[in-house]
Amino acid sequence: MTDVRAAIAAERAELAALLTDLPAHQWDAPTLCEGWRVREVVAHITTAYRYSLPRILGNLVRSGGNFNRMSDRCARRDAAALSTEDLLTSLRDNINHPWKPPGGGYEGALSHDVIHGLDITVPLGVDRRVPLDRLKTVLDDLSEKNVKYFGVNLDGIQLRATDMDWTLGSGTPKSAPAQDLLLFLCGRKI
Repeated sequence: MTDVRAAIAAERAELAALLTDLPAHQWDAPTLCEGWRVREVVAHITTAYRYSLPRILGNLVRSGGNFNRMSDRCARRDAAALSTEDLLTSLRDNINHPWKPPGGGYEGALSHDVIHGLDITVPLGVDRRVPLDRLKTVLDDLSEKNVKYFGVNLDGIQLRATDMDWTLGSGTPKSAPAQDLLLFLCGRKI
């Protein structure tokens, strides 16, 4: 567990450093999260640090119990209301925050941070490779249910990472770097 917590802190610290150096206009650049700019993704990442549980539940009720609708509303509202510095401060101040997604454990928290970091860096053309040990933890934590949530169908396909010992599924082999496979499994359009 300590290793995963350390990986989470490292991922958050690296993202905070990258965002600190990001030119102001790139905060309005599109990401791999459809309809979200960098500022909405950062607002989303930091929601758990800024919102109490009652506030999250209240927003969930106002969103008809739809978590995705709630996340979208909160990210858009907060991205408009908070300055870039406020968002950065929230991320920096919570590098060691113990947040875990419900039912996801610390592996789920690492997945959240890695995936949303890629949502930002890939479309910006930032040459950042997530360390393989973090990718392995995230990929090993993916389940069929997670993949189906993102609308990905793996019937008849076996995914194989070219840069680590990792496979998923059975059928026709499709090989790519682990980072690219993770984005595919999360339904991201590159």
